[in-house]
Amino acid sequence: MDWDLPRTPTSILVLLRLAADHDVPAQVCLRGTGIRADRLQQPNAEVTGRDEQLVIANLLDALGNRAGLGVEAGNRYHLTTYGIWGFALISSPTLRSAIDVGLRYLDLTFAFTHIHTREQNGEFQFVLDTPGIPVPLQRFAVERDASAIRLLERELFAAPTPVERASFIYPAPDDVGPYIETFGVTPEFGAQENILALPPALLDLPLPQANEHTAALAQAQCRDMLQQRNERAGLAGRVRDLLLANPAAPPSAEQVAHELNMSSRTLRHRLGAEGTSFRDLLDEVRQRLAEEMLVSGRLTVAETAQRLGYVELSSFSQAFRRWNGMGPRAYRNARLPARR
Repeated sequence: MDWDLPRTPTSILVLLRLAADHDVPAQVCLRGTGIRADRLQQPNAEVTGRDEQLVIANLLDALGNRAGLGVEAGNRYHLTTYGIWGFALISSPTLRSAIDVGLRYLDLTFAFTHIHTREQNGEFQFVLDTPGIPVPLQRFAVERDASAIRLLERELFAAPTPVERASFIYPAPDDVGPYIETFGVTPEFGAQENILALPPALLDLPLPQANEHTAALAQAQCRDMLQQRNERAGLAGRVRDLLLANPAAPPSAEQVAHELNMSSRTLRHRLGAEGTSFRDLLDEVRQRLAEEMLVSGRLTVAETAQRLGYVELSSFSQAFRRWNGMGPRAYRNARLPARR
C-alpha cells in the first residue's frame, strides 16, 4: 500500500472521537503529524495513510497499547463512513458482488491490512495480512479491519448475519467479551492466520437496497476517484503538477529536479522506481490535456498544439497519433457527435 496516497480525514476523525471517549485529547493523537484539529473539518481537507498511522501510534501509546481497541474502533466504521465506496457496496445485487467491488476499490477505504478472499473448507474466508504495517500497529489494524468487515456485512443485509469463525495470530486478551459481541463467536487466538469466515450461502443472497443504476454510477465514481488519487501520489504526482502548471512551456527535467531540490540523476532513479519517467509523464500530461481541449470543441487542432508547447503542428499530430492510434482531427470528429 502507498502510505502517501491522499485520503479524506474521515478515519482520523473517527479515531479522535474514539480517543475522546477514552479521555485522550485530540492534540495528543495528532502529535507529530503537523495537522491541526480544526483543519480536519474543512471540506477539502486531505491526509495520508502515514498521518493516520501516527495518530494510531499516539492513541495506542496513550492507552497502553491495549488489546481490543482495534475491535472497538472497527465498530465505528459504518457504510456511510466511506462515502461513495459505501454506496457502491450497498447498491450491489449480492454480497458476492459487493465484496468484489469493495476489494477492487479498497484503496478508497481506510483499511491498512492486505485483504484477500478464498473459499476453503466449506467457508468463505477473508484473510488479513499486514505487509508494510509497523509491528506495533499490526494488531490494531487487523482487529479494526476485521470488525469493520463484520459491521459492513450486517449493514448490507440490514439484519443480523452469522459468522462461521474468527481467528487471530495474536495472544488472547484478558477480556474476550468485545470480540464475542462483535463477531458472534469466540475467536481463536494464536492462530496461523487472521481470518474472518462466513457461510458461503450468504454470498449470493440479494441485498435489500440493490439498485443496478445506482451501482453503475457509484462504481464509475470510484474508478474516477481512485485514478485521481493515484495521479497525485508520490514523486510522479508532484512532477505532473509542475508540468500542468505551464503546459505551453513545460519545464525541463533539470528544472523540475531543481524545483524539487534533487539532482537530475536522483529524479530519474526515483521516477524509475515508481515505474515511470520524466518523458512518460510529459507525454501523459500532454495527451490528457490534448484530448480535453479537442473534445471541448473550442480550440482548433493548431491552437491545441500551440497551447501544449508544440512549435510544429506536424510534431503534435505525430505524437497524438502515437498516443491514440489516430490523428487529432479524426479523434475530435469521432468524439464530438457522442457529446450531443
